[in-house]
Amino acid sequence: MTDPIADYLTRLRNAIKAQHRVVDVPASNLKKEITKILFEKGYILNFKFVDDDGPQGTIKIALKYDPVHKVNAIKKLQRVSRPGLRKYAGYRDMPRVLNGLGIAILSTPKGVMTDKEARVQNVGGEVLCYVY
Repeated sequence: MTDPIADYLTRLRNAIKAQHRVVDVPASNLKKEITKILFEKGYILNFKFVDDDGPQGTIKIALKYDPVHKVNAIKKLQRVSRPGLRKYAGYRDMPRVLNGLGIAILSTPKGVMTDKEARVQNVGGEVLCYVY
């Protein structure tokens, strides 16, 4: 597999389309940080890191649905920076997703963070994905 982040996002998209409650994803430190951000921003219900399975473990992610209409909190997950075409952004030209309603997840020298946090800390980095 050449792009584990794209695999992570695709597993989430497929679970949302199939209306699953829980999805299992192979773990890595970057995926754990992205999962924490999705939880903090309210896009997923809960998550759990399981170290039993293999050398790296898995991440169990509970997806968040509206109880009345059964609509997921995540409308779209879009991979921006790919192994063949990296996308970097400085703090001055940080992307705004849906005019501030969505988030862009960045990998910066100070860790993985959202576009709003990166603007406040005046750091740029690699734009991993857009979530809205």
